[in-house]
Amino acid sequence: MRGLWTTERVKAAEERVMARVPEGALMRRAAFGVATVALEVLAGRRRVGLLVGAGNNGGDALWAGYFLRRRGVAVSAVLLNPAKAHAAGLAAFRRVGGRVVERLTGVDLVIDGIVGLSARGPLRPDAAEHVAHLDAPVLSVDLPSGVDPDTGAVRGPHVRPAVTVTFGCLKPVHALADCGEVRLVDIGLTPELAGPDLLELEVSDVGAAWPVPGPTDDKYTQGVTGIAAGSATYPGAAVLATGAALLATSGMVRYAGAAAEGVRARWPEAICTGTITDAGRVQSWVVGPGLGTGLGAEAVLRSVLEVGVPVCADADAITMLANNPDLWDARDPDTPLVLTPHDREYERLAGEVGDDRVAAAKRAADKFAAVVLLKGHTTVIASPDGRVLVNRARSSWAATAGSGDVLSGLIGALLAAGLDPLLAAGCAARVHVLAAELAADGAPIPATSLLAAVPDAIRAVRPLTA
Repeated sequence: MRGLWTTERVKAAEERVMARVPEGALMRRAAFGVATVALEVLAGRRRVGLLVGAGNNGGDALWAGYFLRRRGVAVSAVLLNPAKAHAAGLAAFRRVGGRVVERLTGVDLVIDGIVGLSARGPLRPDAAEHVAHLDAPVLSVDLPSGVDPDTGAVRGPHVRPAVTVTFGCLKPVHALADCGEVRLVDIGLTPELAGPDLLELEVSDVGAAWPVPGPTDDKYTQGVTGIAAGSATYPGAAVLATGAALLATSGMVRYAGAAAEGVRARWPEAICTGTITDAGRVQSWVVGPGLGTGLGAEAVLRSVLEVGVPVCADADAITMLANNPDLWDARDPDTPLVLTPHDREYERLAGEVGDDRVAAAKRAADKFAAVVLLKGHTTVIASPDGRVLVNRARSSWAATAGSGDVLSGLIGALLAAGLDPLLAAGCAARVHVLAAELAADGAPIPATSLLAAVPDAIRAVRPLTA
């Protein structure tokens, strides 16, 4: 897993390191890393422009310009606040022939050193004007200027980098916002950092956790997933959720609901019944997609919550829980629950999401004693015990109707297999995104194509641990 640390903790760690190294050493170490990555991005081209703000972030850019000049690169810099430019960095930059200009033109790469971790809010008008006229790729120093470092929120003009070079450790912005390719430079912070604030699953983590049948497994020992989804109006939700559970890992899937005919026609492997009572024993339930919100659907949800096995509640189940608080009484407090709201469903449950999506997910996880998977370009998954996973989507191919039904089926299968609910949700989210990317291959896809790519996505994560 990769850790991410909040800016408050990063700055405290930097202060401790700076107290025991020569003045300016940390900045020059960081800037040398920026220059090294810049040379890779340039790939033989020789013209770099700097957008230099006040303070240390601008100092990083100026020292990077110094190191690039020493490698024979032509470097020009715009000083957005000349009176507050980093004095030592500017002096070194000028000493090796760096030029200060009014506007960047004819450059192959722009280094964004406008603001650093202490900044909040969008770019100021003068910086925004310079950024708007750029016609070269951008390398951001530590984070894209104009993006909130702890929440990834964007409230106005900001930089959209091709590459971001950060120092010491990853920060929340690197998972919560579009930072392009993120490159990490070691500046000696690791010994000063305790456990991270957020975690991001790597492919190897997902591959190691994803359950596959062993030599002694049978269809029951792998976990039986129950699906309570779909209706006469929305049979597709049942078909997608059931298919996802079947393709994920489950040795058996039991479907209970009004869409049994459609499920049976598409997935003859599924055991189909009309009611929860008739479904038989399961190790988890997926409830909600396409179920409706009438009295019959409420009865289904209540029955699922009373069973005492882990539950993934999605879509209509979330709406019913929001509209009928008494439904929560049906749940045993010790029963693991995963809620998978998008922003509008979250608002019904717990109010506005706001700019801080991590705080919102944690707030709901604590309120409902449940794992909360807050859907979005970056999925935030919070556990009531305080753990938080983030899953970056490197594309939006999964933003299509029915995609969430597939995700719910994946989560349900992993819950049935016995995975920790937070890990189940995180692994499912990662494979879901990968399946969308594999299915799309550069063109829009429906959820059925995403579903069909689930086995390929699982194969893609498994070789690292097989």
